[in-house]
Amino acid sequence: MVDKQTITEVKVDELVDKAVLMKGQGYRLVQISCTFKDRFEITYSFDKDYELEHFRIYGERDEEILSISQVFFSAFLYENEMKDLFGVKIKDIAIDYQGGLYRVAQKTPFAPQKEEEEEAEHV
Repeated sequence: MVDKQTITEVKVDELVDKAVLMKGQGYRLVQISCTFKDRFEITYSFDKDYELEHFRIYGERDEEILSISQVFFSAFLYENEMKDLFGVKIKDIAIDYQGGLYRVAQKTPFAPQKEEEEEAEHV
């Protein structure tokens, strides 16, 4: 049972500091999720004593995000997944599969398409 959970929006350049803070307070990384609407929406979830803390960042298509895998090593899997499936530009991942974590028929299948690419598909 989860007693409490909060979602806090943070800036991309504050993310690593927030991860360090969570680690120092004894939180564990639970998951990282990603979606794309008008921009990337990435949620980092941490748990301690059945309390969930979520940090949400919004990133533009070409914006680089610094990995938190130096703080929470297991983040490298989530970060490679976001890179492979959504095309999120994450730098300094502890173990970077360079787009090879998943074998997919289409490179970055959930990545947003640029307007030129969308128009070309409809021709």
